[in-house]
Amino acid sequence: MALNPRHTYVSLADDGTAEEIPGDAFWQLPASEIEQHGQGWLIAEFAFTEDWPTWEMHPHGDEFVYLLSGAVELLLEQDGNLVTVALNGAGAVVVPRGVWHTARVLAPSRMLHVTRGAGTETRPASAPGA
Repeated sequence: MALNPRHTYVSLADDGTAEEIPGDAFWQLPASEIEQHGQGWLIAEFAFTEDWPTWEMHPHGDEFVYLLSGAVELLLEQDGNLVTVALNGAGAVVVPRGVWHTARVLAPSRMLHVTRGAGTETRPASAPGA
């Protein structure tokens, strides 16, 4: 059955099973359930019209970020340096585990994210390094 990853997330477990989760309901789940889904790979699409309000870091896995449309600059803190990766129209980046990252939105954008979300940390984009 067809699904839209903007409205239905997919959680891929280590045993190879996939579970569909309504996207609007996902963020309303208890933190323990969100963390449990984060043990596997979560696939979700998001639309952005503004810069991300936070930096994020995934300690348990790399993140595959695929720009489907629009234009963004992904900012990655790597080895004490700020690395900017520009994506325009379409393209992808693999953000290594443990790397803080955020995005500047240059044009309304749609992005597909694949990551292990367990233990994800965030900090305000106004924090040092933003």
